[in-house]
Parts: sequence; structure tokens; C-alpha cells
Amino acid sequence: MTTINRPLSVLIADDDDYCRETLRDIVEPEGYRTLLASSGEEAIEILQVESIHIALFDVQMPRMTGLEAIELVHQLNALLPCILVTADATQEVIRQAFQVRAYSVIPKPVSRHILLYTMLRALKAYEELMSDSEE
Repeated sequence: MTTINRPLSVLIADDDDYCRETLRDIVEPEGYRTLLASSGEEAIEILQVESIHIALFDVQMPRMTGLEAIELVHQLNALLPCILVTADATQEVIRQAFQVRAYSVIPKPVSRHILLYTMLRALKAYEELMSDSEE
């Protein structure tokens, strides 16, 4: 079984500086390397040049929503786990999230425990998919 080497890289895409920094402050102390994007477009640019293990996207961003960004992400890396973080976790948003194959939807304000637990589950699933694809 392949094990993903630390430090794991997390892409955080949110147009709100405070939310982006808060997410970084939750994941960095756990040993994750963070890359920050203030838009969906910037997130896609980062993904094209950096090795990313998991991505967090705000749903509501100007020009390109988190949902649209995830669709493009999966064109670059179909297996990359993407988690949506939103203040508007309605049934419609959740339905749309799963249509674009988001791993999960986490409501804002974000619970540190829920975020880290969800990331851990997503990374474990990603690692299993990667090892299955190598066999």
C-alpha cells in the first residue's frame, strides 16, 4: 500500500481573507502545508504547478464558484478530494456538490474537529484510490 508522504498539501480557496486565514490556522498546526487562493481561477493555477493532496473551496466566490472550480479540478485530477465550505449549506447546494463529486460539504462557521476529521477521511479514501490505481 502506498502511503502519502508528509507534509500533505492543502489548497484553500476562499475570497474572504478572514475565512481563508481561519482555515489555514486550523490545518497548519496539524502539519499540513497550505496554499492559499483568493479565487477559483487562482486555485486552478496553483493546482497546475503544485502537488496538492486535498482542496477546500468556498462555494460563493466571484467569477468562478467553488462548484465550478471543483469541476475544473477534476479535469486536472479526477481523484483529488475536494471539500466545500459554505455558509449556505442548503439541500440544493449539497445536491450540486455531489453532482460535481465534492467529497463533503462543511457549514460555516467551521468546526475545527469536523474539518480535520473530514479531511482525514477524505485523505484516507484518496490514498486507497491511489493505491488501487497502481495495482
